[in-house]
Amino acid sequence: MFRSHCAINYSLEIIGDRWSLLIIRDIVYFGKRTFGDFLQSDEHISPSILTQRLAHLEQQGILVKRPHASDRRKDVYWLTEKGLDLIPIVHELSAWGAKHDPETQASHDWMVEVEENRETIMKLIRTTVKNGGSVAAGVDSVIDQWGRMKLNRK
Repeated sequence: MFRSHCAINYSLEIIGDRWSLLIIRDIVYFGKRTFGDFLQSDEHISPSILTQRLAHLEQQGILVKRPHASDRRKDVYWLTEKGLDLIPIVHELSAWGAKHDPETQASHDWMVEVEENRETIMKLIRTTVKNGGSVAAGVDSVIDQWGRMKLNRK
């Protein structure tokens, strides 16, 4: 199945295309969970490519698909433990892009905050995403939680 047993090759064969990483990004950073949510992303993935990538990520044990709690016509995608292990990698790609893209939309202050408190924030992100939240979206986003934690420390 794999071209070689090199660790980098394995990683690239599992998640090495841009769409897989963007699906994972959408779950982690923006709390997207459904097929329709992913279609709404700025990069405009086609439905057929999205179907293929979601199936691939499921087959590789990165995502699990569950029925939507209130609308049985929809499925909801969750990161598995294996998928949650990708959070630091996705963050590093984000940090690299934020550093080198002169028109980045990433918050410089947030990137500095993560670097200064990396271990704590990575754990908070993992727990929040595992429980259905995200870094930047929703009422209990990681960014909001972190802000409250900082206020409580003062």
